[in-house]
Amino acid sequence: MSNQNDKELKEIVKQKYDEIVRKEDEGCGCACGCGPETSYTIFSEDYSGLEGYNPDADLNLGCGMPTELSDIHKGDTVVDLGSGAGNDVFVARTLVGESGQVFGIDMTESMVEKARKNAKKLGFKNVEFRLGDIDDMPLENDMIDVAVSNCVLNLLPNKKQGFSEMFRVLKPGGHFCVSDIVTKGSLPENIREAAEMYAGCVSGAIEQDDYVNQLSEAGFTDVKIAKSRTINLPDELLQEYLSDDEIASYRASGSTLLSVTVTGVKPRK
Repeated sequence: MSNQNDKELKEIVKQKYDEIVRKEDEGCGCACGCGPETSYTIFSEDYSGLEGYNPDADLNLGCGMPTELSDIHKGDTVVDLGSGAGNDVFVARTLVGESGQVFGIDMTESMVEKARKNAKKLGFKNVEFRLGDIDDMPLENDMIDVAVSNCVLNLLPNKKQGFSEMFRVLKPGGHFCVSDIVTKGSLPENIREAAEMYAGCVSGAIEQDDYVNQLSEAGFTDVKIAKSRTINLPDELLQEYLSDDEIASYRASGSTLLSVTVTGVKPRK
C-alpha cells in the first residue's frame, strides 16, 4: 500500500480489529459488516481440540496454531505478539502451568479489554494483557523464554522492527514460533492496495524467503519453516478487487499465498 505511511497503516488495522470486536460483542462477528468476511477468517484453524482452548477468546483471526509447535515448558515465560482476545495466550498458559507467566501484547484497546475480561472469567493470575505495539513492546530486555504469534507480524508495516523487538525481549537461548502469511510470487496490484486486504493479513504479506532472511538478519539462528500450507483465495473474495480477466491471470501466474509456521532461536551470549 504505497500511498500510505506506517502510522496510517497501523490505524487501518486498529480500526478494523476494533470493529471486529464490536461486531463480535453484538453477537454476529464479521458477517455483520466489517468488510469481506473471508479476508479475516479464511486462514483460521480449528483450536477446539487443544487443551486450554476457550471459545470466547477465539475470533477465528489466526492462520495457524503456533503453540502446537512452540516447545513451551512448565515454568516458562511466554509472550504472544498480537494477542487479540487471548486465544493463544490461554493455550500457552496451560503449557506453562501455575509456575509460568504468559503476556499478551496487542495495540487495539478493545481487544485488550476483551482479553482481560476473558482472563478474569477464567480466574487466571499468571496471565497479563498489555496494550502496546509489537514493534515497540512494553516488555524488558531478555525476559521471555518463548515468543509466539498468530497471523500478526505480517500486519506490521516495518517487519524488521518487529523482528528486532522479538529478539530484544527474548532471553539468550530463548526461541520463537510464529504462524504467518507469506507469498510465493507476486500479488495483483489491486490486492496490494486494498485496505481490507491489508487488515485481513493478505496484502501485507512478503515473500517467504524475505521473511526468513529478515528473521536471520535480526540475529536469530536456526530459522526454519516448521509447517506450511497453501491458501487458496476464493473467487468471491478476489471479485471484490479484480476483474474476471485479472483473476484468471493471477490463477495462471502460479503465485500463491502460504500459511507458514516459522521457528528460530536467539543465540546464547
